[in-house]
Amino acid sequence: MNKLFFKRAGIALLLAAAAGVLYFTMLRLEGPSLPETIAMGNGRIEATMVDIETKLPGRLSEITVKEGDMVKKGELLAAMDTDELDARYAQALAQVRQAEQQRKLALSVVKQRESERTLARKNLERSKNLYVNKNIPLVQLQQHESALNVTEAALEAARAQVVSADAAIDAARAQADTIKANLEESRLYAPIDGRILYRLREPGEIIGGGGKVLTLLDLTDVYMTIFLPTAQAGRIDIGSDARIILDARPDIAIPAVVTFVSPQAQFTPKEIETQSEREKLMFRIKVKVDEALLRRYLERVKIGLPGTAYVRTDAQTPWPESLNRLPGDDQTP
Repeated sequence: MNKLFFKRAGIALLLAAAAGVLYFTMLRLEGPSLPETIAMGNGRIEATMVDIETKLPGRLSEITVKEGDMVKKGELLAAMDTDELDARYAQALAQVRQAEQQRKLALSVVKQRESERTLARKNLERSKNLYVNKNIPLVQLQQHESALNVTEAALEAARAQVVSADAAIDAARAQADTIKANLEESRLYAPIDGRILYRLREPGEIIGGGGKVLTLLDLTDVYMTIFLPTAQAGRIDIGSDARIILDARPDIAIPAVVTFVSPQAQFTPKEIETQSEREKLMFRIKVKVDEALLRRYLERVKIGLPGTAYVRTDAQTPWPESLNRLPGDDQTP
């Protein structure tokens, strides 16, 4: 009798404990008690991804970073083999120098033609005086006139050669600048501060133009995407105040702001398995984490972490205490 009693009592205690665990688990899943003016939705932390791509095809010679590395804007991330471009650039510079020498030669010819024209003009003036005084025949005067015309034509041709030389210099310099730009494009730099998410290529691989080498995370543009029903989404504006609580740190409310509200309704995400929920039209809401906060803890920012975003549909509604424990309030990031 005593054994049966204790056995039944033990079972009852186990059932009570299980019920308590279930109750508190449900409370945890449902989150804190919220007023009607605060909407909530589940999501994961995401960040803007920037693909580092090659402009020109070629062989990848080096990668200076690994996945997970923090990088600064302007930092060298990878480089392409540039032996061929180096040779072409040297050739282009030689063509620039050659064109400059051609221009100098053309200018010398212009000076020579100007001197010849000056002499031809003096000869013609003397011939005119002599012809007036009938000291030379008309044919000699005409010869000096013709000589002046020839020197003037030669001078115009020489000046045209200078213009042509200037154009050749511009073309050679443009070609050199193009190759120099391609040399710069062969070195891939970080366009922003961030973290290397993927290393997609390795040194020695041949990459086509536009080939991806690395994927960089912009850790100053971190957000969570949630889906809210029409009744709540219709009361949310761009700039609405928000909070994010991560499953990994339920004791901290991360300040955020609404930066996007979808203009079109859509079905709820496939992760929601309930048929009644799937049939409800939802709006996509983007909640961005405060950038100043991100910069304070830049190296500790992680993506993919699940959590819950809370959005105030009424700016006058105060945040509950559970959603007002901001990072740094307890000196714990």
